[in-house]
Amino acid sequence: MVLLQLHCGADYANLLAQANIISSMKYWLMKSEPDTYSIDDLGKSKGPAMWEGCRNYVVRNFMRDEMKPGDKAFFYHSSCDPAGIVGTMEIVAQAYPDPTQFDPKSEYHDPKSMKSDPRWLAVDVKLIEKFPRIVTLAELRQTSSLEGMLVLRKGQRLSVMPVTEREWKIIHEMAKKGSADS
Repeated sequence: MVLLQLHCGADYANLLAQANIISSMKYWLMKSEPDTYSIDDLGKSKGPAMWEGCRNYVVRNFMRDEMKPGDKAFFYHSSCDPAGIVGTMEIVAQAYPDPTQFDPKSEYHDPKSMKSDPRWLAVDVKLIEKFPRIVTLAELRQTSSLEGMLVLRKGQRLSVMPVTEREWKIIHEMAKKGSADS
């Protein structure tokens, strides 16, 4: 709870606690830059794919303490134009040590992380659905019922963050409809 308050804001942490989501988190938003790893790359994998390279302690703790097989996640394309939610995936494996932290050839290598006490975790995911269109960051911002969503907060830099069930349902409805510009 303290980590959520520090990194997500007390209001959002309290909302999650009141909704009893802290111990039974089921929905996430996971960001990736599409030129590094896109939803199409995930779709090409023959089975579950490793979601690796997260180098933030809050994200690591979410993966370790809250994320469970069966949880659902939005796939969010970041650092592109337009940025936004492009589909959904399922978490299919409990968090485990991210092997890239030990590989000196990897861009995610961490020479201070030891195999006996790994710092960083990964999870396996599988594609559920690629949306017929992107639900853009601009659309999310224009939707008043999503105003408390973490991804919309100024300065929010987490690559993995919780999403409420209500936010999940709203965004699914948005994805089924035409764009705000249609």
